[in-house]
This record gives sequence, structure tokens and C-alpha cells, in this order.
Amino acid sequence: MAVVTPDQYVEMIDRAKAGKFAYPAVNVSSSQTAIAALQGFTEANSDGIIQVSFGGAEYLSGSTVKDRVAGSITLAEFVHAVAKNYPINVALHTDHCAKEVLPTWVEPLIEWDLENRVKKGLNPLFQSHMWDGSAVPVDENLEIARTMIEKTRNINAILEVEIGVVGGEEDGVSHEINDQLYTTLEDAVDTVEALGLGEQGRYLAALTFGNVHGIYKPGGVKLRPELLAEIQAGLQAK
Repeated sequence: MAVVTPDQYVEMIDRAKAGKFAYPAVNVSSSQTAIAALQGFTEANSDGIIQVSFGGAEYLSGSTVKDRVAGSITLAEFVHAVAKNYPINVALHTDHCAKEVLPTWVEPLIEWDLENRVKKGLNPLFQSHMWDGSAVPVDENLEIARTMIEKTRNINAILEVEIGVVGGEEDGVSHEINDQLYTTLEDAVDTVEALGLGEQGRYLAALTFGNVHGIYKPGGVKLRPELLAEIQAGLQAK
């Protein structure tokens, strides 16, 4: 099979929503870990998502070079080449791009895809990008999201937004484990009012329900997955 086209990615997501299942999304930082993800998807007979963080992208460009854009392109082109040899489909995604790395990572990466592929009639290397605004106020988060969804729409990619805070630490970004780890219905309503229901561009909403990155003490995390159903019901009522 192969890395999916934008239309195939939309179909993947719609199929998961209709079937009430999720795809495995695996962060990689090398050709070896990318191959391991492809093999794991194959053994599970599952399509999947291969993700790269800014730290992984830096490493992929050369451990002393640390060029996030070059590393991301290198990974994507490698996966595009080798995924054809596996009997599953995969999508490529940039993971947890915080405000301070937007100008040096995802924004120029999107511009590269636009100039070097999309304007030439090719599909983008990456099918989705995450804007992680969990470290800024919700109003600022959504203001930046509005600019980002226009950029992703221009390359036929999907935007992921994080509405809420994920605890723990990843790539040097950390948050305390406290009451801020739970997205509110009000925040979700503000998100839909800012980004629409697809007419401004397709997006994924990463809502938090107490989930964390990393290692934590037993009992230190209180997951409330029922919160997601409550928010969905509230949005439908609104």
C-alpha cells in the first residue's frame, strides 16, 4: 500500500469515527523506528499514523545539525518510499508543535510542501499537522489555530488542535498534573465557533480528560474519558 492521499486520509478518519475505533499513532525518530511502526501496523493488520516531534525531526536532520524542517522532510520522503512495500496504509503527522517552534518548524514545513509539491500538482508529504496551544490562553490558542487552519487547508492537509492541557513531559515541554488537564464544554464550544464545522478546513480536536505524557506515580492521574461524551452531547445541543 502506501502513504495516503489527502482524500484517503479524510476517508480513514471518517471510517474510524463511523466504526468507533482509533488508529495507532506512533512517534518515530529514525528510519529504524519508522520501519518498526510499519511492521507493527502490518502485524496488527491495521492502518496507522506515523508521527514526528520537533526533537525527533531535529535528530533526523543529523544529531548536531538540528534542522527541524530538513529532518521532517527526510523522514517523510523515507516513509513514502518504504511504505509501498507494506500491505497497510499510513498517514504522516507532525506532533505537538508549540508556539515557540511554529516559526522554525511547522510553518516553514507547510510552506515547503506548498511550494515544492502542492503548487506542482503533487500531494503534500505530511497529511496533518498539530498546533499545540496548551501552554497559552484559550483565546490565543484559537487565534493561532485560525491562521494555521488556513495554512493547512492550502496544502490539503488536516490541522490538529489541542484544547486543554496534557500533563507530564514530552520533548522538554511539561505541564503539572492538576485540574487544568480537563477540557471544558465552554472551551469546545469556543473551538467550534472559531474553526467551524469543516467549512474553514478539516481539523481534529485533541480534548484532554486527565491524560498525561511520561511516567507518573500510581493513583496520581485521574482519567475522565466520560468527559468526552459529555462535551460531544453539549456541542450537539448547542
